[in-house]
Amino acid sequence: MKQRIFMYLFIFTALLVVFQFVNSKNIIEDYDQKLTNYIAKNEQLKDSIRVIRDDQVANLYMFKFDTNDDAMTYWENRGYRISEFVPFIKDELMNLNVYDSEDHPLVPYASMTDNKMLIDQVRMLNHKWIISSFTDGTYWGEMLLSYDIEDRQDLKFKVIASILYQK
Repeated sequence: MKQRIFMYLFIFTALLVVFQFVNSKNIIEDYDQKLTNYIAKNEQLKDSIRVIRDDQVANLYMFKFDTNDDAMTYWENRGYRISEFVPFIKDELMNLNVYDSEDHPLVPYASMTDNKMLIDQVRMLNHKWIISSFTDGTYWGEMLLSYDIEDRQDLKFKVIASILYQK
């Protein structure tokens, strides 16, 4: 009787071990398959992100003074150093934010709040045009400016077009 109990116990244990082995093997294969799928999907998404980034980077260089050789050459041929020229133009434009009158010297819209209209962002497009945004804290807009320097000191800005966005 004792011998049969050990035999049944041995068979039961062997069946339990085989069951555990097969079950664990199936679980590991399932996890391995999921991991392989996730890795493939991750690579696909990384490639998509890389393509999108490349397109965005290419678009960032479009219509930018710093990457426009013709625009930089235009001012270099007139004796300006580009490393000093770009900050000079931006500083002069930002200096127009300090004004005593009710209306901004360039922004063609009056403030509809108690705050003044101020130019807050500037992007030089080329050797003749600038795009800038302006705001009074509540309302905002954008304007396209032309600029020119006369006699190496007299910087002139002219508003070509502007838009004020609806709140």
